[in-house]
Amino acid sequence: ATAVTAATFDEVVLKSSIPVLVDFWAEWCGPCRAVGPILDEIAAEHGDKLKIVKLNTDEESAIAIKYGVTSIPMLNIYVNGEVVKTIIGAKPKPALLKELESFI
Repeated sequence: ATAVTAATFDEVVLKSSIPVLVDFWAEWCGPCRAVGPILDEIAAEHGDKLKIVKLNTDEESAIAIKYGVTSIPMLNIYVNGEVVKTIIGAKPKPALLKELESFI
């Protein structure tokens, strides 16, 4: 998944023509490291319909605060610049695919 920063967030996420899943994560978070490869697989399989990006909450705390990220991993799905779904915690791939089925 591509990393986004405060500088690229608006362009990559909010102005996207397709839904975007933002993975709010941090290096020290074990469950975040578990969900990363699953999201990479989903991106490879469904990247034409759903863009998947990562935002490091330690490096980009202002964005994390803006979107109320208190627990990670937290996955926000944005459509036309608005958060339409939030998934908190690491989930296995089948569960994530079920949560994402309306977007992929």
